[in-house]
Amino acid sequence: MKHHMHRFRTRAVTTALALMFAANTAWAVDPFQVRDIRIEGLQRVEPGTVFASLPFRVGDTYSDEQGSAAIRSLFGLGLFTDVRIQVSGDVLVVVVEERPTVADVEFVGTKEFDKDALKKSMRDVGLTEGRPFDKALADRAEQELKRQYINRSLYGAEVVTTVTPIERNRVNLTFTITEGDPAKIKEIRIVGNKAFSESTLRNLFELDTGGWLSWYTKSDRYSRAKLNADIETLRSYYLTRGYLEFRVETTQVAISPDKQDIAITLNITEGERYVVSSVRLDGNYLGKDDEFKSLVTIKPGEAYNADRVAETTKAFRDNFGNFGFAFANVEARPEIDRSNNSVALLLVAEPSRRAYVRRINVVGNTRTRDEVIRREFRQFESSWYDGNKIRLSRDRVDRLGYFKEVNMETQEVPGIADQVDLQVGVEEKPTGSLQLGAGFSSAEKLALSFGIKQENAFGSGNYLGLDINTSKFNRTIVLNTVDPYFTTDGVSLSVDLFHRNSRPYNDQGGNYQLETTGAGLRFGVPFSEIDTVYFGGTVERTTIKPGTNIPAAYLAYGDKFGYTSYSFPLSIGWARDNRDSTLVPTTGRMQKLNAELGVAGDTRYLRSSYQYQQYIPLNKQYTLAFNGELGYGKGLSGRPFPVFKNFYSGGLGSVRGFEQGTLGPRDVTGSVIGGTKKVTLNAELLTPFPGAGNDRTLRMFGFVDVGNVYGEEQKFELSDMRASVGIGLSWISPVGPLRLAIANPVRKFAGDRIQKLQFQIGTSF
Repeated sequence: MKHHMHRFRTRAVTTALALMFAANTAWAVDPFQVRDIRIEGLQRVEPGTVFASLPFRVGDTYSDEQGSAAIRSLFGLGLFTDVRIQVSGDVLVVVVEERPTVADVEFVGTKEFDKDALKKSMRDVGLTEGRPFDKALADRAEQELKRQYINRSLYGAEVVTTVTPIERNRVNLTFTITEGDPAKIKEIRIVGNKAFSESTLRNLFELDTGGWLSWYTKSDRYSRAKLNADIETLRSYYLTRGYLEFRVETTQVAISPDKQDIAITLNITEGERYVVSSVRLDGNYLGKDDEFKSLVTIKPGEAYNADRVAETTKAFRDNFGNFGFAFANVEARPEIDRSNNSVALLLVAEPSRRAYVRRINVVGNTRTRDEVIRREFRQFESSWYDGNKIRLSRDRVDRLGYFKEVNMETQEVPGIADQVDLQVGVEEKPTGSLQLGAGFSSAEKLALSFGIKQENAFGSGNYLGLDINTSKFNRTIVLNTVDPYFTTDGVSLSVDLFHRNSRPYNDQGGNYQLETTGAGLRFGVPFSEIDTVYFGGTVERTTIKPGTNIPAAYLAYGDKFGYTSYSFPLSIGWARDNRDSTLVPTTGRMQKLNAELGVAGDTRYLRSSYQYQQYIPLNKQYTLAFNGELGYGKGLSGRPFPVFKNFYSGGLGSVRGFEQGTLGPRDVTGSVIGGTKKVTLNAELLTPFPGAGNDRTLRMFGFVDVGNVYGEEQKFELSDMRASVGIGLSWISPVGPLRLAIANPVRKFAGDRIQKLQFQIGTSF
């Protein structure tokens, strides 16, 4: 501490002397009856706090032992730097000097941490505004700051504390921090491996010796927690390949004298590789042995696999839970035969007792209302414990997309053997997203789109979205809101308000416009946990405003049916979605089928579309994704399909490498007019980004896109399909998922408008 602490050291000496001579002070006074007690020196401490700590009251007989006890008791409060007891006749005067209080805590020189986070860590050690200050508290604060920096591999960080006394016996604390450079991992060694190469084992680790993306991943910064996680990954790698007796003997972490380089050495013993010889069941399986046997994924003749053993025991416990046995105990007991390097597994089960769910408690939702979470539950209070319904409830809450984590824990009810409570813990995450899009072309130069979406508006579970496109040729504003529980049975209500103003994609320019304004209402009825049927209606007004380079098809339609059309289409659709995530899916399938039927007004038509997505996990790092879309439109009652309802293709979301919406039929002027039939096929292989390890927020993908749009009189021809291949970058950025694609059209025709570089925030495929 600096010289500002000198006065506090002097007070500490005074305190020690007071304790040493307290007995002498009391010894010099003969016992007497106390007529009055006065306290002097208080500034902020309440007198009652002092009186409550004194071992005597007015009217008691005062002695030297009581005086010593009083001084010790007052010092024990931690509020005073000096305590004295003076005797004036039969009056006791307690003289105290309060410790200074902390007025402000400031940090200078910190870059690695946000100051608010450091202040929180200071509160955890008891150092905060308004609290009494002492040197021991400052020392603890320094140690806590150093510990925080060590956790970030900043071993050379230095902390200097400055104490500045101010008025009213207060102090300002300033922690001046010299962070230095972080220590980097220079070497990772694995000693004792025989079955697998050292490089193979090191590639399993999140920690590494650095690469060109280490500034982003920080994978070369040592962390004890990360090392422990890597050790568990290493252990799992061996245990899933038959090495039942694998162990890590020692873990050595050495740091260089300048605290800049770290070397990690793991000494391991692999043991022998064991093969499963047999799997047997023992215990009480509720008379359903065959049903439980069907859940066993461990196969005799294969190497011992700890993951499959864990999967099997978990499947057993889950199956017991389906019958209401919340406390089932399932244990896998290996019987090792070292002479033959084989192991026999005995699965022992004890279902214990059947249970009811007494109460469901929801914690962690600081923003989202309780009812938004509880209405997703399929396990109810005062009902039999059902493992399937509990897992389904957890998945439904997770699929809301409002939370980083959703955990469900079963807690026994004290004193009641057949009841449990469910503790549902959630961790909130931002549910608003900003969507930005941009593209470059010779026609539009720079086209921008903007959108704001709030998935959980005001914690109500309702969706609210605004989309704006400021393109030179396509201007759009759309307001959309969805109430997912318009009724208590889960029927959703969606309301749309929109205004669109489009112009042709034409290098020579044009000033005609296609203007559409309308409003829509749609209901969604859940028919199963993953199936929803939608139906609704829309009111639209579409105006064709003639101008230069207007497509002949638009003029022909306007001359025959009018340049302003009122439409009242009805819509019906179906959606099925069991993907594991809507943001970064790795497995599962999504399907959507929609049909729009113009039944009144100035138009008669059918417009339908179907979308299919499939995600296939190849392993922990690689995912194969497929997307297919079909569109079909047809005019009814002797009328043609409205040209302003045509499908468009090209660009992000369809066939990358071509300008947005430029595929398909064109007018003699070269203007794109879309078509009544649309086909899009996409395939992607998602891989780790080089240097980013297994970080799933930053990934690369290779893709193949095929598709086109066809006019009403055109036949579907494979020879007319456009195709492109390319690579891209997927990043879960702070403002939403960003996808950047560099595409090379491998099948194109004269007149096609190429755009090799495209990116968008908030889209997929």
